Amino acid sequence: MQDVQEKLIIQSGKPLTGEVSISGAKNAVLKLMAASLLPNDICVIKNVPELSDVQIMIDVLSELGAVIDYDKEYGVLTIDSKNITGVVASDIFVSKMRASFVVLGPLVGRMHEACVAMPGGCRIGERRVDFHIKGLQALGCQCDIKDGYVYAVAKELKGAEICLDIPSVGATENIMMASVLANGTTVIQNAAQEPEIVDLANFLNTMGAKIEGAGTNQITITGVMQSDLHGVEHTTIPDRIEAGTYMSAVIATKGHAFIKNIYPNHLTIFTGKLLEMGAKIKLVEPHIMEVSSDERLEAMNFITQPYPGFPTDLQALAMTLLSTANGISVVTESLYENRFMHINELWRMGANIRQNNNHAIIKGVDFLVGTEVVCTDLRAGAALVIAGLMAKGESVVKSLHHIDRGYEKFTAKLRGLGADIMRVPIDFQLSETVDRENLQNVRG
Repeated sequence: MQDVQEKLIIQSGKPLTGEVSISGAKNAVLKLMAASLLPNDICVIKNVPELSDVQIMIDVLSELGAVIDYDKEYGVLTIDSKNITGVVASDIFVSKMRASFVVLGPLVGRMHEACVAMPGGCRIGERRVDFHIKGLQALGCQCDIKDGYVYAVAKELKGAEICLDIPSVGATENIMMASVLANGTTVIQNAAQEPEIVDLANFLNTMGAKIEGAGTNQITITGVMQSDLHGVEHTTIPDRIEAGTYMSAVIATKGHAFIKNIYPNHLTIFTGKLLEMGAKIKLVEPHIMEVSSDERLEAMNFITQPYPGFPTDLQALAMTLLSTANGISVVTESLYENRFMHINELWRMGANIRQNNNHAIIKGVDFLVGTEVVCTDLRAGAALVIAGLMAKGESVVKSLHHIDRGYEKFTAKLRGLGADIMRVPIDFQLSETVDRENLQNVRG
């Protein structure tokens, strides 16, 4: 992965044009990797993006005894779980990334015990694990939290009816994977409905599991025997958040581009809001969107909600677009209490945003001004890059390790669309006499 001690230097003024292809979904592939622990066999996952989060999950699975081969050139991950012996996912890796906590469910299902560190990741707010634990307890698992670890033991998992207090994605995934090998039928009420849940269910069903209702608020899992499960070859769905990011970047710069390898029905609400702002979006082929904008955007309001509502992961990007829109917009963040940390950075660029608890009131300004900003989390980092592309003058974006968690070849893809953006060492100083096009230290 890229050296974290780097920064992006961005010059604005260039509309993004051309085409960009969307990578596999980070939030899907990480859970597919965890699910590969269930069968005593080999799983092959395709369309795997090269991300730091993927490498962390590789480390977690390797620690448990999986043998992994990752062909980064072709995006193919081969996971051999025949000799899984470990049940401890240590804080060395799990504390770096919340998604790795979903190894808890498959470990309990297959090994009947697990010891998994409490999760880490972006500090966007409270993301509790009690829903995960209550679900596993309902299946007959004894769970204790001690010294920063969740200890789970179950001589036998038994199907149960579980109603989640909120439609937690991680809890739905953990319970679903544990239930695959439970005795009897499990019903998850108020389940998360994200496309990544559907992708995971498809992966598990191809493996030999019996899951119905994924993508609705009620998922039914009929338990099978360990011997019923087998290896699988599966292609990860496209990343809807990455797609929304490039759509936003094109619109922000009044550009015109084709977004390829996209599932439009995964972005219905977000696309509708972009159209409400005044952007032009057209589906030209089943998996290709034409996106453009040539006028100043209009203000609009939205509330983040679990899928199929407005994605919280695209909130910062939409707020950036609204920072120079006509009129006053109101953004309500209903999921994470700390997901407005990018507001301070947008202020530095001249945005007029007032925060009132979980509401942000945005009065559009004529333009943003380039300056130095710092990524506060993954999606805020992408939003600040887009702010730099639409601002007047030069912007510098630091703390790129956040962006590396979720965007494959982000700089290279933006440069492919014509962006004047360079990734350079943190202490690099750009001279006026340097030929930008031939700069040897440019990183993709």
